[in-house]
Amino acid sequence: MVRVIMGLKGSGKTKQLLEQVQKALDEERGSVVCIEKEPNLRYSIPSRARHVCTSQYGCRGMDFLKGFISGVLAGNYDISHIFVDGLFKIIDGNDTAGVDAFLDWLSELSEKENFDITLTLSADISSATETIKKYLLN
Repeated sequence: MVRVIMGLKGSGKTKQLLEQVQKALDEERGSVVCIEKEPNLRYSIPSRARHVCTSQYGCRGMDFLKGFISGVLAGNYDISHIFVDGLFKIIDGNDTAGVDAFLDWLSELSEKENFDITLTLSADISSATETIKKYLLN
């Protein structure tokens, strides 16, 4: 299942994501992975969750992120939830329309590989496309 937390900067997206991380750690049996561009959440994420910074791997663009997420899944067979904080920061862009195909790809992958993924998008919720609205958590 794909879930999107969307809102403008300062609207509490990251706080909501951290609450979801804790809930996943408390309720799910598999591994929890948190992905962000820079190590801003390093001390906010419980140590039981795997924390990964994409900047350490030169991750830029949607295609690279697809490969990155696929690699994370390939390296650990028991991932139950992946959290991505700041999708637009990671891909170095803010095209909400371009996210549609990515979210649909994630949805197919999450069904096939049996994991959930929650992402944050920094944008006005009024700019959400119909596809993004389909995945909105808030």
